[in-house]
This record gives sequence, C-alpha cells and structure tokens, in this order.
Amino acid sequence: MSLAQRVPSYADAPAPPGAAPAVTPDRVHEVLADRPLVALTGAGLSTDSGIPDYRGPGAPTRAPMTYQEFVSGPEPQRRYWARSHVGWSRMGQAQPNAGHLALARLEARGRVRMTITQNVDGLHESAGSRQLCALHGRIAEVVCLGCREVTSRLRLAARMTELNPDWLARHGEAAARPDGDVDLDGTHDFVVPGCESCGGVLKPDVVFFGENVPKTRVQRCYDAVEEAAGLGGALLVLGSSLTVMSGLRFVRRAAKLAVPVVIVNRGGTRGDDLATAKLEAGTSEFLAALAGPGA
Repeated sequence: MSLAQRVPSYADAPAPPGAAPAVTPDRVHEVLADRPLVALTGAGLSTDSGIPDYRGPGAPTRAPMTYQEFVSGPEPQRRYWARSHVGWSRMGQAQPNAGHLALARLEARGRVRMTITQNVDGLHESAGSRQLCALHGRIAEVVCLGCREVTSRLRLAARMTELNPDWLARHGEAAARPDGDVDLDGTHDFVVPGCESCGGVLKPDVVFFGENVPKTRVQRCYDAVEEAAGLGGALLVLGSSLTVMSGLRFVRRAAKLAVPVVIVNRGGTRGDDLATAKLEAGTSEFLAALAGPGA
C-alpha cells in the first residue's frame, strides 16, 4: 500500500515534478540577494547530523506507522515504542550540523525571519534558532492521549530502560530509520509504561502520518510567507522533497504571492515547477557559504 493510500489526510498522491531552472550557487545567491528569508527545512538538512532521510538519493523505501495504526491497540504501540526506544538512544545524541548553525547565524543577523521545519529532531533549537515553527512537533516531548499531559522524552526513556534493562544492549546494532526508530522485529516482550498521572497511552508529541498539523501552526507559517511578500522576501526550501502537503502548501502560497522560491535539495521535488531556481546541492555547504563565517 502506498504512502498516499495510507495517509490521505497528510499527504497527497505524488505528482511528477516539473522542471525547475537548474542554476549555479552564484545564481542562487543572486536571486536571494539581500532579501529577507523564510526557510522551509526538511529531513535532508539533518542527514549530516547522522539522521537518515526519507526520500533522498539512496533512501530505503519506508512506510511509517500511521496515527490510526498506533491508536488501534497495545501491540502496534509496543512495536512502535520498542523500536523508538533504541532510535532515541541515538537521535537524542545528534548534534546540529553546519547547516543548522548557519541558519541560526542568519536569523541572528535578521536575514532569516522564520524557519519552518518539518523535522522533529530539535536540532534547529539546539543550534540557536528562535524564530521557529516546528510543524510536526518535537520528538523530545511525549503526550498522554488520555489526560494530554506533556512530559519529557528523557524521563520516558529512563522508565523504559528500567522496565527493559537489556533492550538497548540486545538491539543496539539495529539499522536506523528516518522516524528516529530502528529496523527491528520481535518486539513482543517489550514493556511499555503508561502515563504516570493517569495510566493512559503515551505517544510522541509529534504529528504522525494520518494526523493533521495544528491549524495555529499552519496559520503562523502562512503569515510568515505573506509577511515575506510584503517585504520583498523569498522562500528558501532546504532539504525537502515537498512530497507531503504540510510543506508544499507554503511553496504554493509563496508562488501565488509572487514570492521567489529557491529550492536547495538533492533530487527532484514536488515544488520544482513552482521554483524560481533549483540547486542540486547539499544544504550544509550551501548554507555555510550563504551565512559566511561567524560564531
């Protein structure tokens, strides 16, 4: 079953990308000039921090667990948390790369007005970005589906280790996957703790496939794109294939408002036909050059 079939509320069926104008880095810098920027970042920005990409060149085929599957019963929840517990032991150690740090420098100088990220890894925050909208939430937080209390993933990881003391040692070599989990079967003996307050089901406080991004976040991002239109700004897409509508809609809004759209990504995207310019390049190198030296 395809991703589009499984999650119609979160992703449209992929459409063949159009041909964006392929340009050199110098031409991209010329298009951006001194414009104020809204950045839209995807998984490709975090690959240099050791977090796998969904759809970049060489990425494995991946069908993430949907919200509907997660809430269907204890077994899928056990399977999810058993894999995610191992993945968190790695993702929780990831550090911002040169691209994250460059974006934070550009923000500090007033050049980047807002960073919209589809990533849940928290690396923009660690790098120092503050004008930020994490569209899909943060993997470092956990929400109870019963009482809605939000707690720390670090606390949950400690509880899981206490209940499953040899789990990480047994499965520490499992291959990492883009969700922050690992490729792991045989999860039937993993013990999943409930909410400490009410005993309810715990879920990462992130938007799963099959869920909708909260309307307040979407509106905040639309507002940033519209503000950029009034300031003569540009939308800079970094490391995203724009396969899901949660990011593509902002490219469409920018194009409708005649805001220049520059895409920096390895591989085609669903927004290529809307781009003013498209650069096939790594995001870390591009952003480091754009920001220049700095603390």
